[in-house]
Amino acid sequence: MRRPKYFTPAEVAAHNTADDLWVSFLGKVCDLTPLMSEYKGDVLLLPILEFAGKDISSWFDPKTKDVQKYVDPQTNCVRYYTPRGRFVHVPPSGPRSDWASDIGEPWWRDKRYEVGLLSAKTRWIRVINTLTSQEQRMEVRFLRHTSPSPGALCSLSRLSLRPDSVALLIQVCSEETLDEILHRYLHYNSHACSYTWKHDGANLDMSRTLSENNVPDDDLELDQLMLDRDLFTPAILLHFNDDLTEG
Repeated sequence: MRRPKYFTPAEVAAHNTADDLWVSFLGKVCDLTPLMSEYKGDVLLLPILEFAGKDISSWFDPKTKDVQKYVDPQTNCVRYYTPRGRFVHVPPSGPRSDWASDIGEPWWRDKRYEVGLLSAKTRWIRVINTLTSQEQRMEVRFLRHTSPSPGALCSLSRLSLRPDSVALLIQVCSEETLDEILHRYLHYNSHACSYTWKHDGANLDMSRTLSENNVPDDDLELDQLMLDRDLFTPAILLHFNDDLTEG
């Protein structure tokens, strides 16, 4: 079975225009750009456009996976609850001659729009190339219950760690194996496959995740102790194998 893709809220937030619109809800991420094109100019797109790039889980019932409902006090009928205004595929509150009820699967149930799952927590790891002493800080996403394109995935920032080193912030998923993380690291080091990855003196199993390799996440404990997470970031050391691979 194909592994799902995982995304951070920041990655979803980057898609916030009518021509490139993502939303997240109930732990999943949907690309609604085709929906925006199909209904272009329709006033029912306005609530969705207002929340472009945001999480709209509050619109939905987590049990039924459907739009929230309420009992209309005037008619005593069950209606969809849309405080920001009715949106595409939500039926009108009363009989309408211009409403086509044969819309098929509403977009919030249509798997064609799903691009992955939303992560809920990030953690930091340090990747240190022992051959060059260069260091990368990698932000790891925890699945709440997201592989994006490199452009949407990577946010880069220069940090003052040492005079001879540049730290790159790279977002990867905690649910990914080390092999998948290595694939992301190829963007910064085309010879990454020529390295042995180690943590705490032990070789890492590249078919396993960080947690399965006993790379600790002490964020909760550090927060309880009111200690700076940056001072206790776990490090992964890359040891060059010199196997003559080509970049």
